[in-house]
Amino acid sequence: MPSVLARSADGVRARRTSRFDRDLASAPLAIQRAFEKQLGYLLRDVRHPSLRAKKYDEARGIWQARVTLNWRFYFTIEGDTYTLLTIRSHPK
Repeated sequence: MPSVLARSADGVRARRTSRFDRDLASAPLAIQRAFEKQLGYLLRDVRHPSLRAKKYDEARGIWQARVTLNWRFYFTIEGDTYTLLTIRSHPK
């Protein structure tokens, strides 16, 4: 079961899966910190230019957003909730 990770002032929530928790914990500390900054942007506006968010898998409703040049996180959107699925390095 996903856990509540964060909530914006206007009620938008981010929930993370156990897989996301494991992947984030195994990421370098700099990536973990960068993700926290990007999560703030996501909760304020999914269109924030730093995120470069886009549909990754239309059929399954999965989105992709940038953590850094080389890392991405993946999520779904259901109503006012973002469910964070995984975070991983991005192949070049």
